[in-house]
Amino acid sequence: LTVGRSDPSACSDGSRGIFGGGYSVAGGYEDTIDYITIATTGNAQDFGNLSVARKSTNCVSDGSRGVFRGGRDSGANLNTMDYITIGTLGNAIDFGDTTVSIRASADCSDGSRGVFGGGVTSGYSNVIDYITIATLANATDFGDMTTGTGMPAGCSGGARGIFAGGETGPYVNTIEYITIQTTGNATDFGDLTLARGSLGGLSDNSRGVFAGGQQDVIDYITIDTTGNATDFGNLSEQIWNLAGLSGD
Repeated sequence: LTVGRSDPSACSDGSRGIFGGGYSVAGGYEDTIDYITIATTGNAQDFGNLSVARKSTNCVSDGSRGVFRGGRDSGANLNTMDYITIGTLGNAIDFGDTTVSIRASADCSDGSRGVFGGGVTSGYSNVIDYITIATLANATDFGDMTTGTGMPAGCSGGARGIFAGGETGPYVNTIEYITIQTTGNATDFGDLTLARGSLGGLSDNSRGVFAGGQQDVIDYITIDTTGNATDFGNLSEQIWNLAGLSGD
């Protein structure tokens, strides 16, 4: 990355990967947006800047636009949403506001609607919000998670969105799912191999992968089939507050 940092968010258009915000190793909230070409190994390059420097934001995309939602700056949690066009370098622009000031949620998208679940407000939140990514507007209430959960991870596989892990006080191994185009409460999916929070999630629209979270553990699920996660392998080191993306 151009700046070493924790707590960034990530999204992609299938070709270009984007990493935005975070908390730098030098000790400051970041407005940095970096990009990579997923098919080509190499260092990240500068893309532009978020409208507000912050960590623990979330990002969803529709294959063209990336939307960053919430986060925390030096003062408080934020209700900010801003967006970029992933194929065009530049700074983020105001999109609208979240239903509540919040950080450290899980996120997923079906390529049209972006959904955010859980997070941290004054405590652990069970709120699920959604946006239509192509339409600038405030977020709308979607439903609730099964319990208030901070720092979960999310991914999606077409119609279904997944929220996994997090904290409710102790770490949890819970996996929940929603149907992204149908508002309503989340439903139990299964369990991770290990309870943990502040993990990263990604998918290829078929398989969902969850990595890290005070561990080097990588788990996977088949998104269309409810059930417990299975061991995938290990990260190169134990890590938390990480972001994940894929080229699919």
